[in-house]
Amino acid sequence: MSHEITLARPYARAAFGIARDADAFADWSDALAFSARVAADPQARPLLAHPALGDEDAVALLAPEGAQGEGALREFGDFLALLARNGRLSLLPEIAGLYEDLRAEAEHVVRATVTSASALPETELDAIRAALKRRFGREVHVETAVDEALIGGAVISAGDVVIDGSLRGKLARLQSALAS
Repeated sequence: MSHEITLARPYARAAFGIARDADAFADWSDALAFSARVAADPQARPLLAHPALGDEDAVALLAPEGAQGEGALREFGDFLALLARNGRLSLLPEIAGLYEDLRAEAEHVVRATVTSASALPETELDAIRAALKRRFGREVHVETAVDEALIGGAVISAGDVVIDGSLRGKLARLQSALAS
């Protein structure tokens, strides 16, 4: 995985630079997210690796509607063509993730993921968002996920910080303490 991140980093920085110069962060985010989903699809992945698939066909498969037109999306089509020529289309999921990290840093935003055992009410998410904003001193965008295996509580991941308040995590820490 780290090898893919290393290979994807210069492409993500290039995409970020193009989007910044065109003042099109959101357009590039949407386009990269679409292309990354297609590239990661289990049915599309072998097709993209097939030697008979030409670069133009690969770009047509991965490009969101309008990427052959004018403006920021046309530049995105050119970006996909570059990836195709260099055999790097499989890196699109990593490129999209790194791009979003660069965008969040530029916009002074922290992206956080709250994974809980069941869906959280909006009031609890607002409280978590406010606490994270105080902690990081930045605007916070929260994504949610549900993992019933947590039993109860939640795990909050924001950048390099992970706060495990899940019942499963507490039980694991208790088991570890009892074993030692």
